[in-house]
Amino acid sequence: MTTENRMHTGRCFCGAVEIAVSGEPAGMGYCHCESCRSWSAGPVNAFTLWPSDAVRITKGADKVGTYRKSENSLRQWCKTCGGHLMTEHPGWNLVDVYAATIPGVPFRPSVHVNYQDTVLPMKDRLPKQRDFPAELGGTGELMRE
Repeated sequence: MTTENRMHTGRCFCGAVEIAVSGEPAGMGYCHCESCRSWSAGPVNAFTLWPSDAVRITKGADKVGTYRKSENSLRQWCKTCGGHLMTEHPGWNLVDVYAATIPGVPFRPSVHVNYQDTVLPMKDRLPKQRDFPAELGGTGELMRE
């Protein structure tokens, strides 16, 4: 199977909603911003970013709720169990499928974003972006561990 054809399935907490991702993620890492922390109810959010056309809801689309906090953040969850699924980022043409939602995808983080907001300092030798990389509209500024 070629990389382009690689398919992984994930689901919400109760299984009412299933999603499929194909190919390879555009990036993986950790987000430390207040929005992701609050949404995930955790001190940090593990993300996998995929091109928008690589993510499909394959079951239970009518059970998906969406909340738009900002122009670049459409958070989606299962209306049956409340399980979080993904966040669409239309301005970047990317979808953040939460790493825990697709356990078959090996999580290989390469960066921390919004590290200026961290409440859980992590010493893992990965780059710590103050906000976002410059190519995604951030400063591109790195911070110390």
